[in-house]
Amino acid sequence: MRTSLSRPAAATFLAIALAAVGLGPAASPAAAATIPAGSGSYTDTRPAGTSGPTTNTGAPVTPKLTAAARDKPVPTNDWWTSLAYQRYGDNPYSTPMYGHPLTYQAKASGLEVGYPTTPAIVGDGRQYEYAHKADLTVGLAGLNSPDTKADAWSDWTVTPYWADGSRTFRATIGHGMPFVYAKGSGGDARITTASTPTVFADNGNVLGITVAGHHYALFAPTGADWNVSGTTITAGLAGKDYFSLAVLPSTDALATYRKYAFSFVTGSQVAWQSAGGDVRATYTLTTEAKEGTERGTLQALYRHQWLHTTDALTPYTYVSPRGTMKVRESASFTTNQKNNGVLPALPASSGVDRARLTGYLNEVANAADPFSGAADTYWTGKALGRLAQLVPVADQIGQTATRDKLLGLMKGRLQEWFTAGGASGFSYDRDWKTLTGYPASYGSDTELNDHHFHYSYYVYAAAIIAQYDQAWAADSAWGAMIKHLIRDTANPSRTDSAYPFLRGFDVYAGHSWASGHQGFAAGNNQESSSESVNLSAGLVLWGAATGDTSLRDLGSYLLTTESEAITQYWFDANEQVFPASYKYGTVGMVWGSGAAYSTWWTANPEEIHGINVLPVTGGSLHLAREKAAITRNIAEMERENGGPAQEWRDLLWEFEALTDPASAKAKWDAANGNYTPEQGDSKAHAYHWITTLATVGAPDMAVSGDLPTSAVFTKNGTRTYTAHNHGSTPRTVTFSDGKTLSVPARSTATGTGAGGGNPDPEEPGPSTGNTFRLKTGGVLTTATTDPAGADTLASADGVNRDGTPYRPNVYEVKQVNGKLAAGAATTFRLRVDAGTKVGLAPQVRVSYDLTGDGTFDRTETFRYFATDPVAGWEEYTQAVGAQAVTGSLGELKNGTVRLEIWNALGSSTSQVQTGTDAAVLRIPYA
Repeated sequence: MRTSLSRPAAATFLAIALAAVGLGPAASPAAAATIPAGSGSYTDTRPAGTSGPTTNTGAPVTPKLTAAARDKPVPTNDWWTSLAYQRYGDNPYSTPMYGHPLTYQAKASGLEVGYPTTPAIVGDGRQYEYAHKADLTVGLAGLNSPDTKADAWSDWTVTPYWADGSRTFRATIGHGMPFVYAKGSGGDARITTASTPTVFADNGNVLGITVAGHHYALFAPTGADWNVSGTTITAGLAGKDYFSLAVLPSTDALATYRKYAFSFVTGSQVAWQSAGGDVRATYTLTTEAKEGTERGTLQALYRHQWLHTTDALTPYTYVSPRGTMKVRESASFTTNQKNNGVLPALPASSGVDRARLTGYLNEVANAADPFSGAADTYWTGKALGRLAQLVPVADQIGQTATRDKLLGLMKGRLQEWFTAGGASGFSYDRDWKTLTGYPASYGSDTELNDHHFHYSYYVYAAAIIAQYDQAWAADSAWGAMIKHLIRDTANPSRTDSAYPFLRGFDVYAGHSWASGHQGFAAGNNQESSSESVNLSAGLVLWGAATGDTSLRDLGSYLLTTESEAITQYWFDANEQVFPASYKYGTVGMVWGSGAAYSTWWTANPEEIHGINVLPVTGGSLHLAREKAAITRNIAEMERENGGPAQEWRDLLWEFEALTDPASAKAKWDAANGNYTPEQGDSKAHAYHWITTLATVGAPDMAVSGDLPTSAVFTKNGTRTYTAHNHGSTPRTVTFSDGKTLSVPARSTATGTGAGGGNPDPEEPGPSTGNTFRLKTGGVLTTATTDPAGADTLASADGVNRDGTPYRPNVYEVKQVNGKLAAGAATTFRLRVDAGTKVGLAPQVRVSYDLTGDGTFDRTETFRYFATDPVAGWEEYTQAVGAQAVTGSLGELKNGTVRLEIWNALGSSTSQVQTGTDAAVLRIPYA
């Protein structure tokens, strides 16, 4: 299996493509050698001596599409891209594609389908994978196609196409889809199994089989009949052209899955909105009823999705490299998350020595070559990002001349790249419908790799420029070229004929992919998730600075979604994703088949841990949501490194400052500036970042503002609120704990907030915050400074207590005021542990006394959570679904909110965590 590419030392690998809105006309460039774009321009021909997309032998390659899809921009850098990009000349079909729970690979006779459920630890123990292994191949009798092409696709589904002159075959597959929907002509349906199947159900046109320990259901049209002969299963299609199959979570699920066998998925689409400090996203499948009238379906949700939905889920689950997937019986579901704010810079603080900071700023601004010799798109981007971080810092301490000098350097270099005909510039490829910068690097030209990584720095730098010079950012000036970069990497339009929708951001997987061809046995990959987030943060700031709120909100959706994916799949923050046999607690790279403790260019632990941190900017605050995971991450790095960081020490100090600013500052102080900064960082930025957080405290991710460019910090129980208002009029920012902050036009404001809030963080008191932590002693509190702990849940004494609290632990807050938030629902996130005990089942009931008169007007009892007998915390959320609801919600006026948790089953005690971000109740109130 190919798991790496050759790569120069001291380089970073990139991997994410995101989305944007309001990016101007969607017309393809005119047929001309040089195409104007505002004050800038690009070409439609590559510079002499350069290449575009090629095969592994260097031969030019064009998209492998059917006639129906030929003019549609291909979303390269996706989980299925090898269908369209033939990287290897001897494989005109595809490499393995990881849809989850199913895996696929195209071949001449049809589509291999597998369901890997047992992880393997490979690569000297550094990589875990659930590698594709075919359980069966689905196609038509006699099918022998010379290739496979991409025929149609949507946000997370794709339809490959086979044709051999006598037969045609299509199969629609997708993320989270337990079904394969097949259509064919010229032959009977044929399923070839990897070993002799065991038949567990035979109902004519419905056949249940078990292969390699996995259960499948085959569905032929009514009137057809499946015939089993050894490892070959066939069925005539009774005059129709369709059939389907599904992987079953258990044999007793056959009746449920049969209900949806002929509700064929025809498309998928996500819709998002950001408002009031929250980001909501709805994921919808469109379907066609091939028989009957059923239009519903079944979807398997990834962990990052089911943690944030209140939609009902079935008891069915699947195994995946991303942890447990949970099944929803519906064509749509909605997630809701707190908006992770983005700041142009950390707020001004009294801890920063302005004279010292000025000296560090001058070192950068007055350097002989502030771009450190950068020539290609990536290293130029890194240099731009390094300067961009310092512009608002210089402005903050009144160093306006330095600020303006840095802005001038950035403008000059961007304008060089944005003007065709020079030593550097951008060229548009009509076949692949992509904009590539030359000089290129790391396969951004020949493999279509990493555009979202490289261009993230350009967008971010332009956003900082726009904050100070809106005229420069206008479409008539240089903004038009920035919008081309955004359309190439993060296009929000599904109808743009020049660029694909969200080129590499996989909306269902929750993160981006880096490889443009996806030509690996392990699927696609992403290394530097943080450089992907850098693009999202750039979109937030660019949209805010240019008044494009839809683009700003797109950035919020992408960042918030990917933040949870990073938390779960790169950092395993809840310790529920990585296999028990895998010895690492973080990974440098995520693959379709699993993940690896590695990078593309080095095995140095500092880079493995740091590659998903850089660049540290005001878009990095989201990492502070899981502070315990940061502490574990750094401890693991030091264990593997044999001591503290030496090469990327500034980067890792800044990372640590998100959870323990005092410790990070002690390390900074001990170094006393005697170190070499990471290439995209500077001493000025590191000093400002670490010292500021040591002064105002770590980011408080329990509170969010209703402006995406806002954040909260907490130290010793005192919260500091900050926000930047890019607009031309003053505005008041309202935070989720009820505090407000007045922010003048085109300014940053910082303060302790007005009104609302909890005056004493040690006591719950009256609160308008809607997020409460469980605190040992039976308290629900908005405080985030209580120590982590655990409470014991009493035994159920061997009696079934399902639905009825028995000796529950009760956590309560009184004198709560709030208005019901439209569309919101009760959510909770609890960590529970049964140790090695078998058959325990913690259960939660949440009750609301709307007026505080002692009578609970509303109760919501959730299904219990079946714990495992393996020591270690497991996560219990509202995603299990409601078991019973009584009464109605209304306005809270001095009300009481109560959470009860008890063991519904078993004869032993268990534990529930307290005092952490994973011991939280969120009520549906503003």
